[in-house]
Amino acid sequence: MVTRHIWHTYVEEADHLRHHQDVKPIYAKRKETIERVFADAKEKHGIRWTSLRGLNKLSMQAMLTLAAINLKKMANWTRRGPKMA
Repeated sequence: MVTRHIWHTYVEEADHLRHHQDVKPIYAKRKETIERVFADAKEKHGIRWTSLRGLNKLSMQAMLTLAAINLKKMANWTRRGPKMA
């Protein structure tokens, strides 16, 4: 008897859609935008390790770190000025 997880059908469908030609450019862009934020948070802002204990304290640290990253992005955007199309 082979048993599968109740969500395995959905996982297979998501994997199938990920390899579709229309969706490949979106996944290629993901590594440049979304995953880059978390990599920077780990490398430059100390998210990799913590001395804090408890979900509330860790959540507060993560929120403050990501808020700082967003402020840095906004500062860079305002310094560069609007892009001309």
